Amino acid sequence: MGSFSQEFPFGIMDVVELLHLRIRRRQADNAYTDCPFCGDRRGKMNVNFAKNVWRCNYCGEHGGMLNLYARINNTTNSEAYREICDALQAGDTSWGYGGAESADAYAGVPVRDPHAGRQPDMGIPQAERASPQEIHQTYSLMLEMLSLNSAHRAHLRSEKRGLTDEQIDSLGFKSTPPYFLCRSLTERLIKQGCKVEGVPGFYLHEGGYWTLKCSSRTAGILIPAVGIDGLIRGMQILLDVPFKDRDDPPEKAGTKYIWLSSSAKNMGVTSGSPVHFIGNPFARTIYVTEGILKADIAHHLLNRSFVAVAGVNNVQQLGPLFALLAQNGTELIIEAHDMDKYSNEMIAKGSSRIYLLAGQHGMECRRLTWNPNYKGIDDWQLALRKEKQQKEGENRNLQKGRVFFRQEDGEIPEDISDSPYRRCRFRIYQLLFDADQKTIPFAFKGIRDLHKAGYEQPPASEYQLVCDSELAFPKDWKDTEILEQISAHYGNRVPESYKGRPLASSDVVELDDETGRRYFYIDGRTFEPVRFSPFLAKAMKG
Repeated sequence: MGSFSQEFPFGIMDVVELLHLRIRRRQADNAYTDCPFCGDRRGKMNVNFAKNVWRCNYCGEHGGMLNLYARINNTTNSEAYREICDALQAGDTSWGYGGAESADAYAGVPVRDPHAGRQPDMGIPQAERASPQEIHQTYSLMLEMLSLNSAHRAHLRSEKRGLTDEQIDSLGFKSTPPYFLCRSLTERLIKQGCKVEGVPGFYLHEGGYWTLKCSSRTAGILIPAVGIDGLIRGMQILLDVPFKDRDDPPEKAGTKYIWLSSSAKNMGVTSGSPVHFIGNPFARTIYVTEGILKADIAHHLLNRSFVAVAGVNNVQQLGPLFALLAQNGTELIIEAHDMDKYSNEMIAKGSSRIYLLAGQHGMECRRLTWNPNYKGIDDWQLALRKEKQQKEGENRNLQKGRVFFRQEDGEIPEDISDSPYRRCRFRIYQLLFDADQKTIPFAFKGIRDLHKAGYEQPPASEYQLVCDSELAFPKDWKDTEILEQISAHYGNRVPESYKGRPLASSDVVELDDETGRRYFYIDGRTFEPVRFSPFLAKAMKG
């Protein structure tokens, strides 16, 4: 089944089969399975059967094959060994581990692998990775040979991405070549002196020629991952059609980005998931986010230096980069992961590792928070740019009449008492996050997520009062119309005196008038009536 070590009569793939872990895809010396610890079902857990170790690229859990079995079955590594042997009817179950070095390795303690470089018994031959200079030369010339089709350029120029033609060209984005051109493209590169052996994406075809691993299924936009030295270290593909598993629910988006890799092919090589850098390598402040394209867009919108990792928990390579940045004079790291970090434990865990790494290299680290109506920093900045481009004096009044907000308009004019207007006091409550950066599972999400988190009503003790004001509006308005106006007024362009975040899902709005008090939970563009105990909420800051 799996590749056996010299000390153990079984391999990690035997353990995977015993545990019935679902294998999503196999490669030369590793496989990807669903993770039994975080429950992710996208095949994020890498199982390396050449080294008999595993790691989930989503939650960050990792270890050796005995550790994998022991943790799932709540037992010791010694008992795990005996139970595995009993199940496989292999080896002497009274033997234990043998040498201390072997025990550490298979329990998940990082030690030097005495068999490093050895291919698994049934593995596919892999090429030795080319040097960074060789990889850069090959990728650079390959990009010069490729073009960006009109559909891909239109996508990058759209409101969703917001790039100009000049920026698109400077970033080097190109469309993936069709399968039938991959061989000739590779031959042209070889003729011009480029090395393709050991460059991620290239492999030796069974027909005896070198080619590039691209197909209609992996068609999309090539996005270069560039190191701080300016060398292209890898390529991501923004897929035209996201990958989805057959049992995925219809609403699941699927995998949008993949690495250009040939590790599952003869004489291929893995991408290595390199870290991307764009901007000034000597900047005092550096932003860190997830996603190469996100970092590129945010860099052009903010004119700031960005580091991008391929996944929130894929931070192993940040250590050497942070060491170099500290030497270059960087003093502050800004963590700018998506706003999911407030509701998703895995994302929060990955974000916290950035703080630890920054501190280890003598740099301060801060968290960046923005309007929670926008998931990523690029989405937020694009929305701000769009707003700035709108004409000043844009009419923000609803068609039914003028609306007066005390917080922005000062005192509401007294002369409206005899007009077709009425007054209403309103309060806004928002979730309060402590200094430990705890997550709240329904943060910035709808009423279904609140219920899924185990709450029938919003827990007032988790909220803080951020606004206590008054407005005047046409007398014939219903609650929904009042709430829509409050939502629009405290959306992107909030008053300077306002102490809270822009109004978003999970916020609670209180209306208080002659008919009484009533509370509404914000769920996107809808307002769900809820029960709320305002005396349990934290008081508004002075």
